[in-house]
Parts: sequence; C-alpha cells; structure tokens
Amino acid sequence: MPYKYLEEVATADVAFEAWGSSLEELFISAADAAMNVMVDDIETIEKEQELSFEVSNPALDMLLYNFINELIYYKDAKKLLLRVSSVKINQTDSEYMLSANAYGEVLNPEKHPLSADVKAVTLHMFSLHHTDSGWKATMILDI
Repeated sequence: MPYKYLEEVATADVAFEAWGSSLEELFISAADAAMNVMVDDIETIEKEQELSFEVSNPALDMLLYNFINELIYYKDAKKLLLRVSSVKINQTDSEYMLSANAYGEVLNPEKHPLSADVKAVTLHMFSLHHTDSGWKATMILDI
C-alpha cells in the first residue's frame, strides 16, 4: 500500500500521504488512497466499465489536485467508482497534460459500503515534491 492516513492531522477531514518511485505511480497511489476513503474496500470495485479522461494544469501540484477532484466528480455526477490503471503525464511549454485510464462500476451501497462522502481535495497542507526515492504528496480530503 503506497499510502498512509494521517489521523493526527485532520479531525473533521481525512489526510493522507501517498508516494511512488515515479510521478505516474504517485498519482495512481493518491487515486487509490482517495477512493479508499470513500469505499471500505477498493478491491470490491470490479472492471465493469472502462474510461479514459484527461486533465491539465500549468502547475504540477495542481495537476494532481485536478486529477483527484476529477475522480470525485465521477463519483458524484456519474455514480462511478473508479480505479486508475494507468497514467501518462506530458509537459508542454505552458502546462502539464495527464491522460488516465480507469476502470470501475456504478456505486452499489450493498456491494460497496461507503466510509465517507468525499466532497473535494482541499488546498490546506496540500503538497507534492520530489524525494530521494521518488515522489511524495500530502493531501486533505473534505468530507
């Protein structure tokens, strides 16, 4: 599990750290951590649907912010629980572009007991940085 929850950081929200040896691995770890806040067991999310989506931002940290908020959007607007299977990040002169492939299924409370209703990623204590062993992010989710 390339993430851990930080219970001492936020009492009304959920905080976590995610990491990965590559930027893409970190984004997938953060996606799993965020989804695992919403659903008791992310392993219950089956591959009934596949979809691709893209997000972009001039700042790399805000690309991660947009990425996680996009997953929350799919949960709220489409009732889709998604696991991210791959991420590709490219940089142009003016922005970062992320293409993601995901799979999942429609939320079923009997199959997917919900832990918390995540509303959004907050900017409080939000960080993304390169370390000696790869990449690390800290996030707080508004529930």
